[in-house]
Parts: sequence; structure tokens; C-alpha cells
Amino acid sequence: MADVHQLVFSILKFLEDQKKSGQLDDEASESLEVAVQCLEQVYKINTSDEEHARKYAVRQNLLDIFNAHLNETESDLASLSLHEATPEQKEEAEKLKNKGNEFMKSEKYSDALESYSQAIRLDARNAVYFCNRAAAYSKLNKHQQAIEDCNRALAIDPSYSKAYGRMGIAFTALEDHESAFECYRKALELDPDNQSYQNNLEIAEQKLKESAVQAGFNSGNLGNMLRGGLGNMDFGTLFSDPNIMNMATTMMSNPQVQQIQENLFLNSDRLASLVSGTNPAEGGGFSSLLQASQQMAAQMQQANPELVQHLREQMRTQGEGPDINKEQTDGKD
Repeated sequence: MADVHQLVFSILKFLEDQKKSGQLDDEASESLEVAVQCLEQVYKINTSDEEHARKYAVRQNLLDIFNAHLNETESDLASLSLHEATPEQKEEAEKLKNKGNEFMKSEKYSDALESYSQAIRLDARNAVYFCNRAAAYSKLNKHQQAIEDCNRALAIDPSYSKAYGRMGIAFTALEDHESAFECYRKALELDPDNQSYQNNLEIAEQKLKESAVQAGFNSGNLGNMLRGGLGNMDFGTLFSDPNIMNMATTMMSNPQVQQIQENLFLNSDRLASLVSGTNPAEGGGFSSLLQASQQMAAQMQQANPELVQHLREQMRTQGEGPDINKEQTDGKD
């Protein structure tokens, strides 16, 4: 294990290399010289002493050690390596990448991950290596790490459409369809002819629509929307009623209701801001959301009054439940 004297020796060698680099003016060089003398005096080390060099010198210079550590710990700064890889390192890194690709084809994802990581340690300025490792992470269900690697790839090459596409896959696996939609949209902007991106974008859009509709039916505000409140209704029992399902199917096929769904999706960002109260210009908070919900409820009432009335009757037959608004006030979900 390295001791303090080895570290100080490496620091002194680094400072001396900086003095010799020719990148510092006279004043800065003099300041470095003072720093070198102070460290030598405190730790009794002299880099010109052969015995000290034999005891304390290490094989790598301090800057290379620093960069290697950043790569090994997968720091966000790994893609900003201070040293350009040598031609030999680039050649070896490319071999490791190809080896990783073969492992991916053989579904040896852990081996592929290690090969890509080794390539990155040799050449951390190649966006392809990070993007390929992201694919391996996704196959191993490590989707957050895949997202981080895609971001590193994009930091190196902002126009790398495949990084956006693979990040979209990771977000989809995490059921973050809004982020996935945005990734696929950007990927398609960079590669408009890619049918895979187009298909994934449409799927993400559909998932967002479904989530928006589902959220509308599951939210506590549905009681307010229908003016009668659904209380603590057993939805499993409710929707096992064939009459309810038939009327719901009829209503959801109504063009007017489909337009309501479309508007809900298109205005999802606005509704989110209303919920959080982050948009003062829109009024903010639940009062504005409630107003929008009531407008939607009125349209639902107009589209299929029988379904709305049937829901209210089902609620009354199942008895009154707890006050939903009070639960929200108490901080319950």
C-alpha cells in the first residue's frame, strides 16, 4: 500500500513537470518553486535523490493515476479525461469494444460490460463505448446506470442519436414514459429516417395517454368531478358490472370523449404545474386543477349521462366512505 511519502513524491514530480511544461509565466513558476521547497522541507524528500526515487517513485504519474481513478469509479467526469489516448490505447480500446460486442451477441452481458469498461479506461473520450455499455447495463436491468452512461456519451457527442434512443429504452423500463418520449423525440430529430425511433415514440405517446386517462379515473378528484363523490367505492366490484362496462365502452368510443383524452394528454405539462402550484400565471394549486376537472366532468356528463348516473347510484348502494378531501389534507395518498 502506498504511503504518504509516495504521494508527496508524486506531487513533487507533478509540480516539477508543470514547471518544465512552458505553460506557466515566470511568476507562476516561482510560486511553484516555493511550493516544492516547502514540501521537500516538511517531508524531507528530494526527487533528485536516487535513494528517495527508488523508495518512493511509482510507475504512473499523478495525473494518470487521477484519471484512472475517475474512470474506475465511473465518475461523471470520466468522459472529460484530461489526456488524449495514445494511438496504441485507442487500438486496444477498439479491440475491447469489439470483444464486448461479441459478448452482447452471445448474451454474455456481464462480460460485455467489463469489456466496455476496460475500453473506457483506455479511451474515455469515445462516446460509442459509453453508449454500448449502456446497452449492457439495460440487459442486466441496471437502467439507471444505463441512463448515466447515455448522458456521458451525449456529453462527448451531443448529436449521438443512438444514445438518446438507448436512454429512451432505459426510461421505458423504469416506466418513466414522459422522459422516454422526450428521448425518442430527440433521437428522431437527429435521425428522422429511423423507423425504430418512430415506433418507440408512438408507443411512449400512447403510454402517456393511457396513464393520463388512468390517473383521471383513479384520482381522488374524480369524486369532485362527478359532484357526488365516489367515496370508498370498490372499483373491482364496480367494473365487474357488465352494464357499467358496456356503457364505459360506448362512452370511450365517443369522439367527444376521445377528444377529452387528447386534450388531457396535450395539456399534461400544464396540469402538472397546476398540481404543484408552480405556475402562478395559471392561478396555481388545486383550485385551478379542480376547475379544469369540473370542466372535464361536465363534458363526460354530456357525452354519457347514463354512465355518470349509474356510477353515483353504485356509490350510494355501497355506502358512504371517508372524506377524500380530508385524506388529502392529512397528507395521505
